[in-house]
Amino acid sequence: MNAIAAGAAVGDHAGTFDRAPLQLVPGSWLATVRAAAVLFFSLLALAEIALIIPFIKPSERLASRAAWLHDWCRFACRILGVEVTVRGKIPRNGLVVSNHLSYLDIIAISAITPCIFVAKSDVGRWPLFGWLAKCGGAIFVNRRSKADARAAVASIRDAINSDVLVVLFPEGTSSDGRTVLPFKSALMEPALQFGSIISAASIDYDLPGGSVPDEVCYWRDMTLVPHLLNLFSKPGIKAELAFARFRYRSRDRKIVAPQIRKQILQMRS
Repeated sequence: MNAIAAGAAVGDHAGTFDRAPLQLVPGSWLATVRAAAVLFFSLLALAEIALIIPFIKPSERLASRAAWLHDWCRFACRILGVEVTVRGKIPRNGLVVSNHLSYLDIIAISAITPCIFVAKSDVGRWPLFGWLAKCGGAIFVNRRSKADARAAVASIRDAINSDVLVVLFPEGTSSDGRTVLPFKSALMEPALQFGSIISAASIDYDLPGGSVPDEVCYWRDMTLVPHLLNLFSKPGIKAELAFARFRYRSRDRKIVAPQIRKQILQMRS
């Protein structure tokens, strides 16, 4: 994937990750050009990961998947004109707990550091993006299934023990960004059990000449393809990420979850 990835070098602290957006043609033509570029290079990337994974030691495959997704997301940010600005030290391992606004959150976060994501099982069935998520090592969970949740907890534990950064969106769904929804705590358990590093993350967007709640955030009963094509037509999008270490005294997930949520709300204010 390195041959097709694009983007600025990743640092450890605050900074801006520049992008060189395609601005060849306006509106729907820009969306068409971007969609074609994303589809073509995504298929190449999927072929690449399918070919290389069998030759990687099983113990290193998850980290390799995270690095592969990182390269693809850097490329996607450049093609889509997404500029990612970061405040705070970028975590390298442990658990990141973040608010959730859009599928774009995954691209923005993965573009700045290799990581894997915990996602709703529905995402795995999305065309193209579901395939990318699977190949990128995503942990899918159906929160309505206790057995599925237990399996996800075990997968998160294994990833953290393998020193791979795991990103969790504990709201369980995306929103319009006006507030942070209450957190579901079950999937925080592995990090708390092992005393792992937990980082709070806040993500916000700015869309010059457009509406973030209606055109960037993916929520309510929005449909993926029309939303995506509209997003592809925008000249540029600014993603603002902030990270801060969460210092926990209790290992009771039901106590910790509202504390992290409070910290993220403060980071967004």
